[in-house]
Amino acid sequence: MANFWFDRRRNAAVRGTATSLAALATSLSFTPAHAQTAPAAPAVQEAEQAPPAAPAQEAEAQQGDIIITGTRIMSSGFTAPTPTTVIGEEEIARNAQPNLFNTVIQLPSLQGSTGAATGTFSTSSGQQGLSSFSLRGLGTIRTLTLLDGQRVVGANVTGVPDISMFPQLLVKRVDVVTGGASASYGSDAVGGVVNFITDTRFTGFKANAQAGITTYGDDKQALVQAAFGTALLDNRLHLIVSGEYDHEDGVGPGNFGIDLAGDRDWHRASTLLNTGITNNGLPQFNYRDYAQPYQYALYGLINNGPLQGIAFDANGAPFNFNYGSNGQPLGNGRVSNCFPGNSFCVGGDLSGAPGSGASLKSALERINGYGRIGFDFADNHEIYFTANVAQVKTSNQPSPGYNRPNLTVQCANPFLPQLIRDRCVTAGITSFNFGSSNGSFPDPKVHTDRRQYRFVGGLKGQFDFAAGDWSYDAYYAHGTTISDINVDTIVLQNRYVAATNAITLNGAIVCADAGARALGCQPINIFGGFAPSSAALAYVTPENGPFQHTRLTQDVASINISGDLINLWAGPLALAFGGEYRREFYRVNADPYGAGVSAISPNSPEYPADPLLNAAQGSNWAAGNYKNGGGKYDVYEGFAELNLPLFKSDGAGSANLNGAARVTHYSTSGTVWAWKIGGTWETPLDGIRLRAVTSRDVRAPNLSELFAAPTVTTLPNFNDPFRNVAVQAFQNTIGNPDLKPEIARNTEVGVVLSRPSWAPGLSLSFDYYSIKLRGVVSTLTADQIVRFCFEGNQAFCGGFVLDSPTQGGNFINVQPFNLASWKTSGFDIEASYQWRRPLGLPGDFTIRALGTHVREFLVSAGIAGVDTVDQAGANTGNTPDWKWLAVQTYSNDSFSLTLQQRWFSDGVFGNQYVVCTASCPTSTANHPTIDYNRMKGAFYFDVGGSVNVTKAIGAYFKVDNLFDHDPTPSPQTNTGLDVNPALYDTLGRTYRLGVRMRF
Repeated sequence: MANFWFDRRRNAAVRGTATSLAALATSLSFTPAHAQTAPAAPAVQEAEQAPPAAPAQEAEAQQGDIIITGTRIMSSGFTAPTPTTVIGEEEIARNAQPNLFNTVIQLPSLQGSTGAATGTFSTSSGQQGLSSFSLRGLGTIRTLTLLDGQRVVGANVTGVPDISMFPQLLVKRVDVVTGGASASYGSDAVGGVVNFITDTRFTGFKANAQAGITTYGDDKQALVQAAFGTALLDNRLHLIVSGEYDHEDGVGPGNFGIDLAGDRDWHRASTLLNTGITNNGLPQFNYRDYAQPYQYALYGLINNGPLQGIAFDANGAPFNFNYGSNGQPLGNGRVSNCFPGNSFCVGGDLSGAPGSGASLKSALERINGYGRIGFDFADNHEIYFTANVAQVKTSNQPSPGYNRPNLTVQCANPFLPQLIRDRCVTAGITSFNFGSSNGSFPDPKVHTDRRQYRFVGGLKGQFDFAAGDWSYDAYYAHGTTISDINVDTIVLQNRYVAATNAITLNGAIVCADAGARALGCQPINIFGGFAPSSAALAYVTPENGPFQHTRLTQDVASINISGDLINLWAGPLALAFGGEYRREFYRVNADPYGAGVSAISPNSPEYPADPLLNAAQGSNWAAGNYKNGGGKYDVYEGFAELNLPLFKSDGAGSANLNGAARVTHYSTSGTVWAWKIGGTWETPLDGIRLRAVTSRDVRAPNLSELFAAPTVTTLPNFNDPFRNVAVQAFQNTIGNPDLKPEIARNTEVGVVLSRPSWAPGLSLSFDYYSIKLRGVVSTLTADQIVRFCFEGNQAFCGGFVLDSPTQGGNFINVQPFNLASWKTSGFDIEASYQWRRPLGLPGDFTIRALGTHVREFLVSAGIAGVDTVDQAGANTGNTPDWKWLAVQTYSNDSFSLTLQQRWFSDGVFGNQYVVCTASCPTSTANHPTIDYNRMKGAFYFDVGGSVNVTKAIGAYFKVDNLFDHDPTPSPQTNTGLDVNPALYDTLGRTYRLGVRMRF
């Protein structure tokens, strides 16, 4: 256990400053391309919608280093049917982001990715600052992310890697495959593949230094990157090392009420207010700004009984609370003219609302060291070894103070003003219910520390066999991720109850519970803004707070062979085949107060036994109740892929048929098959190519879904429909070892116009896609579970308690099953035009646009009585109807200038709602009624540029969100911050400035 205490102290908040600069760097021009081979000329000719290859890409082709994403076939002249977008090295540099992840997620096909600006409202998720991709809105767990075509150990138990841990300066391109690729790469490639290709033959020295800041003076950022490579022994020994350091201050929380960090003023506490009435002809939910929670106030509020409505100011003086909606306390916990379903009024005193007290972006610090040594032991044969060691630390504030809406206070409490004690006597009561934001309490902080160690050894090369060249790549990889989460200054709930229950004993104010006094309980005055004593805080928010220590390991042994079997009438018959073994393992342990006392989480001097706490089940913290768990599985795979040329002539053009199959055996769920079949036709029409592919893809349940340590999430204002009151409850999410793989059917059909002779600078493409996914590992929300029980479906009634008399006894159990099915379809459009020497000026002018339209995203829970919901166009989620990226770049030998526009369409809160203001139908869990259901999209304008100071040194700038466009509210039904950072920019205008050098 000692190691964990050391880790905890080492996981201090990410702090520090970076130089404040107004800056910006050039934007991106994306290079969509299909699979291609190494020779320089074909590489340029085959690149869809791409200008002639950049110098770095030409160098790659000349060196003959072949890496193709989306297929295992590596035959010269082969055209893969699966659409692939390539982001080149120059495009990465032009976008000038501190993290390459931020460049890639601008692609319209990427929807629902996570990063430093998402997950900041959470204590228990463990995903704060985790940069991972989601294609087609299918979730990060259904997008396979590779490094040089190889899997990377997950950064948490969901199995997704953290892009912040990749050697980013050495990345020469990123391939994004927007289609199912399980037959080629195995599990997880349902939405597609994102493959980072590094420069394994880099020689020389290059470096990048960058600083940034927002227009509000926060998220100060400093990035330093450097790489060195050399070739020795007649160019047979290749050595590469690189290192990176990035510090981002993040954007901290605002205060209580509607105050945000800096001068941001867009937060309006927008909320869906629940009347709790479903059948009176009026909408059940009402969209309103400035929602006021009426169960608590900043420094305390009596919220029930004859004294309801008395609040306390910072000095402890009682006053009549200013309810919104012209509300008056009714003495039964409710307020007239307000919304009892989730306990809100509109307007009034908002000083105790906690929503704006969450971080907008996690502070982040990342360090990465990478090395590669390769030795050509024979011509075209290399043995290599790589090592990557990285650390990412984040810090965020999920909420301020300690929100406590339900506390029983004794009228004899000596801290209570005499006026209120007299009122108790007059009213004939000895206690009352009390709610407080505890505005004088310290704010909780969540610190994550992820450390990754990855080592790869392999052989790769080429040889002659049968009809032509063959290539092979065999490797073994071992990766370990150690993740620690520590939470500071968070409340132990039963100790809070004991400390707030004070009496006078021998002339001194003490805790009423003698047992609690013996263990250090010190009384707290909660009637006003009085800061608790250091001894009281040490008891209620002990120095050793919640922690979770996780160790994940991944072992992969893989071999892939590809080449030409025989020359046929229209070209060579190409074959790729191989096999892979993989083992995934994780173990997690947590503190005894959160996980419960056990052999793996025993009481200790740091976490002493306390009879006030629930030792058996844990969950004693206000949030951050991490649990113990572990699991492993083994995977055996074999695959084969064929490319058959069908015909090739001047009159008919050329066509090929591509097919692949993969058999996979999981130790947890048995054997499953994946396959694909597709083809391309280079028509005789100038520049026009047709392509189509259909595939059966799979995703096996990950370690989290199979063996997850229960995740406990606090729901502060959960609606109990049986009593039509808001309660605090724990949501317990647990794993299911009986889960089976998800099965998807993925179909894409497209047409490409690539550089016709009549317009050699023009490229266009249109691709339709359809994905049908069954056996989806999913859960219902806690609200759905309770609501369906309330409506009479008894199948949902055994997994929750909402009226427990025990502190912390309310809970809803949420567990995944293979019940759901999803269906999504839409199309991608890409267009580019390159104008050489525009208006006679030196250089090139390029226009490029990429767009994705989501026609439908149907989610069926697979449970009787639960209707299918279309999530397309729901801007509270990840899949807007339309998403576009447009880039205009002018560049010459001296400078470049780039303009970029990012846009997504208007949408709704949810397509399940029935909009009405009168004569409404009965509101149900499937189709609740609402008075307003529109959510504006967003348009962001970025600008960047660079200047070549010398041939080896260049300076650059970048401004993102030039017009400082504010996010549209994403209303909640609770007190959370009303924003969707997965779609909207929550930081505002950001400046960056940097210098690059290459020798």
